[in-house]
Amino acid sequence: MLGSIKNLLIGHPLATSRSEEERLSIPLAMAVLSSDALSSVAYATEELLLVLVLAGPMAVHYSLPIGLAISSLIAIVILSYHQVVKVYSSGGGTYLVAKENLGVPFGLMAAAGLLVDYVLTVAVSVAAGVAALTAAFPKLHSEGILIGLSFIVFLTILNLRGVRQSGKFLFLPVYGFIFSFVLMIGVGVWRYLVNGEPAVPVSGTLPAAVHGLTLFLLLRAFSSGSTALTGIEAISNAVQTMKPPEASNARKTLLLLGVISVSLFVGITFLSYKFAIIPQEGKTVVSQVAQAAFGNGFGFYIIQIFTALILLLAANTAYADFPRVCSNLGRDSYLPRQLANLGDRLVYSNGIIALGVIAGLLLTVFSGSVHKLIPLYAIGVFICFSLNQAGMVRHWYRVREKGWEIGLVINGIGAVVTTTVFMIILVTKFTSGGWLIMVAIPILMMGFLGIKSHYTEVSLELSLDSPGESFEPHDHRVIIPIGAVHRAVIPAVRYAKSISKDVTAVYVASDPEAAGRLRERWERIGAGIPLVVIHSPYRVVVKPLIEYIDAASHSTEDSLVTVVLPEFIPHQWWQHILHNQTALFIKAALLFKRKVVVTSVPFHLRK
Repeated sequence: MLGSIKNLLIGHPLATSRSEEERLSIPLAMAVLSSDALSSVAYATEELLLVLVLAGPMAVHYSLPIGLAISSLIAIVILSYHQVVKVYSSGGGTYLVAKENLGVPFGLMAAAGLLVDYVLTVAVSVAAGVAALTAAFPKLHSEGILIGLSFIVFLTILNLRGVRQSGKFLFLPVYGFIFSFVLMIGVGVWRYLVNGEPAVPVSGTLPAAVHGLTLFLLLRAFSSGSTALTGIEAISNAVQTMKPPEASNARKTLLLLGVISVSLFVGITFLSYKFAIIPQEGKTVVSQVAQAAFGNGFGFYIIQIFTALILLLAANTAYADFPRVCSNLGRDSYLPRQLANLGDRLVYSNGIIALGVIAGLLLTVFSGSVHKLIPLYAIGVFICFSLNQAGMVRHWYRVREKGWEIGLVINGIGAVVTTTVFMIILVTKFTSGGWLIMVAIPILMMGFLGIKSHYTEVSLELSLDSPGESFEPHDHRVIIPIGAVHRAVIPAVRYAKSISKDVTAVYVASDPEAAGRLRERWERIGAGIPLVVIHSPYRVVVKPLIEYIDAASHSTEDSLVTVVLPEFIPHQWWQHILHNQTALFIKAALLFKRKVVVTSVPFHLRK
């Protein structure tokens, strides 16, 4: 039944030989890997303005120059990652670049930053998408968290179905978003040039200034608007998802992403500046730009629908890359190795499920608020940007292959700019929640090292290269715990006698009369196996049994105890709840005991 449900939800397993068919063309890669970066333009301008309005009308005039500065930063980072893909054509992205060129600690820092970034990408994108949806349909506002969690479940299942499946689903929303926003900006610019005013008058009034127009405030606005850069690194982390030639197609996709992102971000910022649009309660900046361009008609609702879709589906970029980063860490033994295994549909299923669970918890803890989550967001992004560019500078300086000077200049500028922006973001957002990221990343790094240490110790202890135990047999005892004398005990007794001559049955008794009756029955059918009765006046079964097994396993230095558990298996799954699960508790208690082997001998009931 479970297998049928699984196949219904995610599809039938795919053979490894079909991995080539699951690769992405440039159009599909834009849908899968670029949705996060594209969606950032839907809220980056608003985040910038939310800071500027604190200083009144004069400060809002700085939105356009700050927006242009952020657009230049996007272009620099795009060109820098273009160099990364050129060199590291096998993928691996920031983690691999930092680890190989700056050392393992910096690689782990980059990996921690990426994981935090991707979890926040899901939480922020879903929260922003729900905000856009409730702006168009206010009655849904009270159900925001439930809608967000439902969509995370949907995205998790969608990505478990495979990368091409998610790409086909995302194709229409992503390209619908691009074309509708290009149309909105075009119409908005036309209205400004021809009429000089929006289709619908802007109703918002600028609140009184509560903060002075200081350099620190402008830097805060710049750092808030820099969320427009999130998701740019995704393509470099997933080069191997592209169709051949992988690196060439990835670079083309990256440049296309840069052109579209800059155009949309500059367009929205320009129109919000020219039409004096400011954030309002219940109205996003994008929704007001749409009203300015189209009025309250059909075009306005089209923009709202595609905005909500792209913000919700932007989380898909994290679903494409988070599992791959986990897979790289798993292969290097810094995360559980199960994360490096491909699932039934040729995707890293364990990483996808982990991302969905963690993002859902984060969305719930922060009440689905974009503005509560945003301060945590850009710090991890720019840590990765800075380490990536610094690693590439080190690579060019060390390798000095043909054309290395150009690469050194591009990545050198990228390193200086992204590190500067990181410091700005860290200072301006530290007290509003950014400190959480600076605590979370070192904790994650310590966790990576702890997991690596465990795997190293296990490898050493399991190694046959060093002197270990011999293959000579142990002094072997078998213990059969019984709760009654019935047919299910007989197969267990047969098995026990086949593996050892030293077999003992054990019964834990809370009622002396019942113990006497059981002893009489055992003597009649016990096949000469001695029965030990342990009296338990407090009606405890597992603890006295474990104490007896402990004593038996330590009776001699070279002793081995096998505990053979007779178990009858009900015919229907629901019938399990009608019986106690003593055998399960015994197995759990014995799991960590040395020199004790536990074997279940099932007896399957027919009805």
